[in-house]
Amino acid sequence: MRIIIATRIYRPEPSAASFFLGSVADALTAGGHEVEVLTAKPLPGQGEASRGERVKTFPVLRDTNGYVRGYVQYMSFDIPLAFRLLFSRRPAAVFVEPPPTTGAVVRVVCALRRIPYVYDAADIWSDAAAQATSSGVVVKILRWLEKFAMRGAAELVTISHGVVDRVRQLGVTTPIDVTGFGADTSVFGYREVPQEKLFIYAGTYTGLHGADILIEAFAQFSETHPGYRLRFIGNGTGQDAMVSRARELGIAAAVEFADPVPAAELSPQLSSAVASLATLKPGGGYEYAFTSKAYSSLAAGCPVIFAGPGPTAPFMTEAATQVPVGAAVTYDAEAIAVAMRAAADAPLSAAERHRVAVWTAEHHSMRAVAERVAARIAAVGSRPGSRTA
Repeated sequence: MRIIIATRIYRPEPSAASFFLGSVADALTAGGHEVEVLTAKPLPGQGEASRGERVKTFPVLRDTNGYVRGYVQYMSFDIPLAFRLLFSRRPAAVFVEPPPTTGAVVRVVCALRRIPYVYDAADIWSDAAAQATSSGVVVKILRWLEKFAMRGAAELVTISHGVVDRVRQLGVTTPIDVTGFGADTSVFGYREVPQEKLFIYAGTYTGLHGADILIEAFAQFSETHPGYRLRFIGNGTGQDAMVSRARELGIAAAVEFADPVPAAELSPQLSSAVASLATLKPGGGYEYAFTSKAYSSLAAGCPVIFAGPGPTAPFMTEAATQVPVGAAVTYDAEAIAVAMRAAADAPLSAAERHRVAVWTAEHHSMRAVAERVAARIAAVGSRPGSRTA
């Protein structure tokens, strides 16, 4: 079958969504399907995207950090996408990645052309927007668009039952498949590299993540364990405030902020770190979310210190009965500092790190997840008389 993937972000641009969508494309092509990806033109020097699928890019507006993020930027992608979908050779199905504006465009075009589509509901964007803006109008519009996009899909795929519950609370009755999430183990894997006195936070940090607490925790940790570094790799809001707070606490020289890097560059950094850090701020209406960056860290053999509510903590607790994956603690600076001290005082050996990486590849590889998603897309595309609403 011919399948179209519509997404503003795709490999080689470094992000969890890029790794996931690329893996889905790989699974579809391995299944004998013809895959076409309609996406944004990547930044210069990021490398090649295709591994057998046809990737069609077009220029878009990007923010000051080089990301397609923000309503004007989304519009610069969505408007051309509408025409490209409208006049493209007819596919059996479309797989669409948020934002909801893109999902809404896909619903309208697919309804006109009577093409079924699958929507990736890994996140509830309107919940995130409710914490990022004080504008009730913006949230209301985004909520409507998100429900519009999800209700028109033949199926939704998501990463956890927590998201399913939230989707149902929003009144969306579209069939949902919980396909999970995982690490791209074709890129993330354990490397025997020199160990460093280093903690890493890799990925986006916003008010919902609450990563600023790590500055406080690292300051407390440094009182008993000087000489370590805390490195943020990614982008997000509040960086200036975090830099300022690190300066006030006298740890600015030990706190680093680095731009996002490709997975091939991030993986060895994780392998060299004492542990990676992940946070989710309580009370943000986002407690159902799973912190998927944990998978990539564990695939690189790097234990995780997670702080916050949601399904990540139970996952960590269960996984710890099999391999030393790290620790889950409350969202509290002192609790995080205690976990950092424990990790620094008893770092994993090379053999233990390798065991963590092997276990993650066996149980939580993105390849297995992508194959489940690809199977759902193929099933939707092969249904006789499938139609969008």
